[in-house]
Amino acid sequence: MTSWQPAERYPDPAIHVLSPAFARYRLFNAAVERLADGCRWAEGPVWFGDGRFLLWSDIPNDRMLRWDEADGRVSVFRQPAGQANGNTRDRQGRLITCEHGGRRVIRTETDGSITVLADGFSGRRLNSPNDVVVKSDGSIWFTDPPFGIAGWYEGHRAEAELKPAIYRIDPVSVTVSMVADDIAGPNGLAFSPDESRLYVVASRAEPHRAIHVFDVVDDSRLANNRRLIDAGPGGTPDGFRVDIDGNLWCGWGMGEAELDGVMVFDPGGTP
Repeated sequence: MTSWQPAERYPDPAIHVLSPAFARYRLFNAAVERLADGCRWAEGPVWFGDGRFLLWSDIPNDRMLRWDEADGRVSVFRQPAGQANGNTRDRQGRLITCEHGGRRVIRTETDGSITVLADGFSGRRLNSPNDVVVKSDGSIWFTDPPFGIAGWYEGHRAEAELKPAIYRIDPVSVTVSMVADDIAGPNGLAFSPDESRLYVVASRAEPHRAIHVFDVVDDSRLANNRRLIDAGPGGTPDGFRVDIDGNLWCGWGMGEAELDGVMVFDPGGTP
């Protein structure tokens, strides 16, 4: 998808098929719709199919918003929200959120109360947890770059106490372990369908942003870090998810106009 305008016909001309292999993913009568506007910086969408609503973060406005499918209404889900960024759901359907302001990862319980899952490692505070994914065994994996402590726009300025890294929260002991610290500006992350690989956006990779892939070893460690996708001079991958066929659906905003929107790559990195 590139620049957006309300669709006047089907198929929606905003959706471009770059490779014939992806043609089957384009539904003829599906259009790109704008659900909400007015956000300063929208991040971390998470779908609650059981409730037919979408939640997402508006980081600089320090709020989380909710869109209801039944009536199209947009409302404030939480404010203040700790300058929340990435969101996902755990195996029990609970909301897991990364907070820049609180420098922590939290879980919203079914009664609305908040449980802190991680706010430090090895006696030091986390930087600004960015994005999060939950593995089928219940372990929670998240990235921790310093973006939220670099200034006041998306968090609170502070000195980093830890290297940018990827962490895992054990589903039984809730112990936090570092699984990788060899990626520049770790951002969005997602597992392959069989969970044998973990894809991670490197937001500070040189000369361009990139998407890296790791092998998952013994369900709890990462190995063999390599670059899968070079985003090029205008590409800006951020959050993304992987579908059941292993394709990566990547947020691709902030770059050149023709690259804004969503880019889809097959498991080998071909768009």
